[in-house]
Amino acid sequence: MSLIPWLRWNEALPRLSSRSPAEMVLETLMMELAGQMREAERQQRERSSAGRKICTGVDYSWLASPPRATYDLSPGERLQLEDVCAKIPPSYCGPAILRFRQLLAEQEPEVREVSRLFLSVLQEVLERTKQEEEARRLTRQWSLRPRGLALATFKTRTRIAPFASDIPTISEDVERDARPPPRTWSMPEFRAPQED
Repeated sequence: MSLIPWLRWNEALPRLSSRSPAEMVLETLMMELAGQMREAERQQRERSSAGRKICTGVDYSWLASPPRATYDLSPGERLQLEDVCAKIPPSYCGPAILRFRQLLAEQEPEVREVSRLFLSVLQEVLERTKQEEEARRLTRQWSLRPRGLALATFKTRTRIAPFASDIPTISEDVERDARPPPRTWSMPEFRAPQED
């Protein structure tokens, strides 16, 4: 039995990372992009070697060493992607990666297209966060609004009297002079009070 686990009591406990969540999201998303670009490049090499193998009928892949990465992001494109990645909330980092991987599996893009696809996914996530924030704001605004106040002010300002009218109309004169037609047995008889 080893005593080493027992002697570790005086070691410092692992500290939490001093990086902010935004920095961790940025690093995670950029690492995902770099990994997916390497994978797309590998798949592109495999497709081209398979095409050569079909054309020549000979496989020299064992002889050739794999080439180094040929495509890298331009500094401007990298800065743009880092700027957008920094705006992604930590709770949306995982769904953004899943959506990116799903689109890569569906489309199988060239290496140059991967960064544009990644940018479109990030913009889609940002749009979704804006929509959800707007919905939360409206819900909060609706729930904080006093409910009884609007109906109370409406009731005090408006008096509804459906049978009383201060405006004389032609139809009132006609109805006063004409005798109402006889009603059917199923309908009750309504008569206006006659003025003398």
